[in-house]
This record gives sequence, C-alpha cells and structure tokens, in this order.
Amino acid sequence: MFLYVLLPAEEDKEAKHSSVQNEPLVPERGPKNVKLWIRIAIHAFFVLSGQSAATLLGTLYFKKGGNSKWMATLVQLAGFPVLFPYYCIPQSKKTKTVKIQTKTPSFLVLSSVYVFLGLFIAVYCYLYSVGLMYLPVSTFSLICASQLAFNAFFSFFLNSQKFTPFIINSLMLLTISSTLLVFQKQDDSANPTGVSKGKYAIGFICTVAASAGYGLLLSLLQLAFKKIVKSESFTAVMDMVIYPCLVASCFAFVGLFASKEWKTIPREMEAYEMGKVSYVMTLVWIAIAWQVFNIGAFGLIFEASSLFSNAISVVGLPIVPILAVVFFHDKMDGLKVISLVLAIWGFLSYVYQHYLDEHQSKTDHRGTNVVPSASSTGNP
Repeated sequence: MFLYVLLPAEEDKEAKHSSVQNEPLVPERGPKNVKLWIRIAIHAFFVLSGQSAATLLGTLYFKKGGNSKWMATLVQLAGFPVLFPYYCIPQSKKTKTVKIQTKTPSFLVLSSVYVFLGLFIAVYCYLYSVGLMYLPVSTFSLICASQLAFNAFFSFFLNSQKFTPFIINSLMLLTISSTLLVFQKQDDSANPTGVSKGKYAIGFICTVAASAGYGLLLSLLQLAFKKIVKSESFTAVMDMVIYPCLVASCFAFVGLFASKEWKTIPREMEAYEMGKVSYVMTLVWIAIAWQVFNIGAFGLIFEASSLFSNAISVVGLPIVPILAVVFFHDKMDGLKVISLVLAIWGFLSYVYQHYLDEHQSKTDHRGTNVVPSASSTGNP
C-alpha cells in the first residue's frame, strides 16, 4: 500500500510576514467551477477504483496459488516510475505556494529522511501483505479502517492534534470496530482462506500493526514537511513520494532475494491456478492499480486538500468488503456488518471534525486578510 502525503497546515503565521498585503497566504483549493469538480471526481474515482482493485487482486494472487509475501510487497511499490511524467507538468499558479525558509535542507538531511521513510514504508507494506495473505479480504479491509484512529493518536503527540469529542468518538468507534473481529467465529464459511487459527492471528496482528504504522507514517510525513522540508511546492511533494518509494522498492527487492522466495517463483508460476500469463498479469495489474490510486490521491492533494485525499481513501475501505462478497464469496455475517457500520460512523466523525477545523481556518484566514484592507483605507 502506497502513501499519500499530508501537507503542513500551520504555516500561515510564518508566511504572512513575507507575503503581499491582502494576498492569500496559501493557495485557494476549493472547487469553484465545473471543470475543477470534474477533475476532483476523476481523481476520486482513481483513488476508489485503484485501491479496491489492488486489494482484490492482491487477494486473488494469494487465493490462486501465490505465496511470496515479498513479491506481494514489491508490486505495491515498484510501479512508482509511472509518476515521473508528473515532474514535467508545469506548475500552475494554483499550486504555487510561499516558500517558508531561505535555506534549503542539506542533501544529507533530505537523504536521511527519504531512506528512513522508505524503510518504514517497506515494513508496513510487508505487514499488509502478510495480513492480506492470512485474512479474508473483508476482514482485512475493516481492520485497515483503524488507520484513522492510529493517525489521530500519533498526531496528538507529533502534530499537536487536539482531542475533540468527535475525534474521541472516532477513536472509540474504530477501535471497537476492529476489536469485534477478534471474536469472529473461525469456521470454514467465515474463514474462506482456509488458514489455521494461528496464521489467522498472525494476519490479524500484522494488519493492525500495519494500520498503526501507516497512521504513524502520515504523522511523520506531516512533521517532516513542517520541521525539515518546510515547503509545499509541487517538486517537494513529488520528491517525498518518489524517493522513499525508490528506497522501499530496493528494500523489498533485497528481501525477496534474502528470503530466497525468488527461488519459488518459477514453481509458483507453474502451479498458479489461472496459468502463467494470468500470474504475471495479476502482479502487473496490482502494480498498475496501486499507481492509479497514487495518481488519484496525489491529484486530490492539489485539486482539493490532503485531508480530502485521505478522506476519499478511507471511504474506499468499506467498498472492498462488499466487493469481496460478490467476487470471493466472503461471508458478511452480523458481526462484520456491525463492524462495517461502526467503521463508517467513526470515519464520518473523524472527517466532520476536520471539516470544522478547515472551516474555522478559512474563517480566520478571511479575517486576517480583511483587517489590513479596512485599516489601509481608514475604515474602522
């Protein structure tokens, strides 16, 4: 599972000293015309379709005979070169931002950040692969919804996130939603993957750990932008996407050879139920699907906001269990339905709080711009 970047949102105070009076301190990203709404809709479709397709294809890979966890990890990451053309896109006025610092971080500092984040990404992608291998896809997706709760928890310590009643409500609901799945009865109908209880437990723990790692990653990214990169420019965001993914891909490639799983790939390809060509195409389409997701998430960051990109991604998580019932005949029992409802409720509570925060931020921003204008004309 690839990352999408959280951009810093608390730089107005520093930026206003260097900006022109009455000029917006940050770029306006709210949709104002039909064309922008169409672009947002297209990017949102990419996010939802890419994420759902990648998760379902990952499940198909394991169900039809795939057994390499490192291969499943590598294909989540190795498609990043398709993002290179984005460097050639001219930066529009809308995406230009005020650069906060005069001295850019050194090459060594930035390289250290990219390497650390890349290794972190590789680890949580591996944990996701283990979870997807041992869990029914519907259970897997419902547990992944807990990443919002983990993100809020880590943001409290790293990004000064305030715990409002809506955030607390979201944390409780998402925690209960994931915890309910522990009590799911493990019989053949409820566990179509056919794994043992021990492997199911490993998959459950790895998925929870991966969701926690992903929540921590988002907080670390926001912290890195605010404290180290100190820029919201198009290139800075692209660098924070491309270079960590390059490191993560190299790490997954080394893991594939160090674990000697690469030796089993020819036999795995031969034994794949759908044939050799389908084996290769499944892996190729997994990589493509994740990059479709990445392009959509990246586009939403610039067309709307990082919050909106994150929100659309989590909206897609409840879609996967429904599709899993259709394509993989997963059993959607009462416990999963309750877990799904709680997950959606917790998600909506979390997003509503951020909507209130963003609305308040825009109100304060307009007030900041209006006051100098009034005083400059002599009006009270």
